[in-house]
Amino acid sequence: MEVAIVLVIMGLLLGGILKGQELLTNARVRELIGQQDGIKAAYFGFQDRFKALPGDYTAATTSIANATQNGNGNGRVETGATPNESILAWEHMSRAGFLNATFSYNATESPTTSPKNTYGVFLQIAYDGIYGPGSVATPSMVRHNVKSGCQIPVEVIAEVDRKIDDGQPYGGGFQFSRYQANGSSMPTDGATAAPSCTNSIATGGIWNATNGSTNCGGASLL
Repeated sequence: MEVAIVLVIMGLLLGGILKGQELLTNARVRELIGQQDGIKAAYFGFQDRFKALPGDYTAATTSIANATQNGNGNGRVETGATPNESILAWEHMSRAGFLNATFSYNATESPTTSPKNTYGVFLQIAYDGIYGPGSVATPSMVRHNVKSGCQIPVEVIAEVDRKIDDGQPYGGGFQFSRYQANGSSMPTDGATAAPSCTNSIATGGIWNATNGSTNCGGASLL
């Protein structure tokens, strides 16, 4: 009888732990989805008001209060521009009132220049093909996208994809994005987390949602 009672108690405790983990995962999924949705709304709202892209806007310093830099106006939010338009985009959107937080431009990412995901990695708006099957060397179709940042557990990013898109890392409007294995916020062709976050494109391209990888990320296509 005593052993049975102990087993029942242990089962209840284990069930509570698992339920707590599930609730935590669901909360992080909702936070990531809300963050992506908020940034997309800000991006398109800015574009609608100013007829230009945040970060690329050439008249920001005269049209937006407290904006410090202008973009080059070539229709692309570029990481290689001067100033770095991917970072400048956050200042433009926040100073124009499209983001709750306030960001100030600097050539180096920091908490004062850029928002972070729930795992402490900077988000990025970029014009590139580093999403889905694409890499720096062999990009997908180059287009604007919002990168979630990395260090996201694969089961969380997979659930985000299932809730807002098609659940496929290599298709749809939300796709896998590769990052350095060391957790850099910048996508790269280096030691990426692709093999552990997803399986081979040739075999269907699905998230490896049960292997425990903790360094994954995605991109919302704009």
